Amino acid sequence: MTGMDHKSFLASVPPADRALLTRRSDAAGLWHLAGHLGLIGLVGAMIAGQVPFWPLLLPVQGVLIVFLFTLEHECTHQTPFANARLNDAVGHLCGVLILLPFVWFRYFHLAHHRWTNLPGQDPELEGSAITTRAEWLWKVSGLPYWGAMARTTLRLARNREDPTWLPDQARPRAVREARLLLALYALVLMALPFAPVLLWVWLVPVLLGQPALRIYLLAEHGDCPTVANMLANTRTTYTTAIVRFLAWNMPYHTEHHVWPAVPFHQLPALHDRMQAHLQVTGDGYAAFTRGYLARRVPLRASGGSGRAQDRPHHGDSP
Repeated sequence: MTGMDHKSFLASVPPADRALLTRRSDAAGLWHLAGHLGLIGLVGAMIAGQVPFWPLLLPVQGVLIVFLFTLEHECTHQTPFANARLNDAVGHLCGVLILLPFVWFRYFHLAHHRWTNLPGQDPELEGSAITTRAEWLWKVSGLPYWGAMARTTLRLARNREDPTWLPDQARPRAVREARLLLALYALVLMALPFAPVLLWVWLVPVLLGQPALRIYLLAEHGDCPTVANMLANTRTTYTTAIVRFLAWNMPYHTEHHVWPAVPFHQLPALHDRMQAHLQVTGDGYAAFTRGYLARRVPLRASGGSGRAQDRPHHGDSP
């Protein structure tokens, strides 16, 4: 562990390295996008074709779709692609598929970056208290997310959503987007009797896949210190190449928060440079979840609560 904070780290990077690390690439983004969407299309085709045991593919398809959240998240920073219009177009598309209005989310997420893990300021902390296993199960079920985003989208469509972090100049765009989303979802519902395949390749899967995303997101800041230093208030989680691919390298989350301008394909290089300064890391998502529950919901075998120690690890864990 080191006493360096994120500002000191950024100041230590030479200008030439800064330019290299922050270089964006349409090619890198499009190749990754082709792979992610290709998997969604392949699994969706297998479901639509009702291959043997096709219902077992529904949660797989769900995980593939809901992890487009990490791409939409990156699009708020304009980093997956060099082309700004492409970032916006892909961000809007992801928002349609996972019920997350892109304009609204951009400003929500920028507020999260400005006030990361600071109670009363970071909007991601609202309603995040978990003190029982039932509360944890409810949160990771994804049902609170779907309910909250449905209500938010309805409020936006009625021009009744008024958070402090949504600027006045962005409000008309956020309202128009919400109205378009609601119109699109209404058309989808009307089309279901004629195209029931949408139910099985999209709607049911995103419900089934949401718990995996909730568990992943809890690891980003869950039980990290409530301080301003990005090297301490965010967790990098060591995981498999498959998870890193689906999450667009966002398991390198401390690296992302310290330097949001670094695109996803450069985060491994940034990690190599920053690794010695990371203050909170996790040894995979299963290990994080066990530790999180032990801290929040102490088991009889644990003998009590207390903050479990995350530790650096260089292997691949799920």
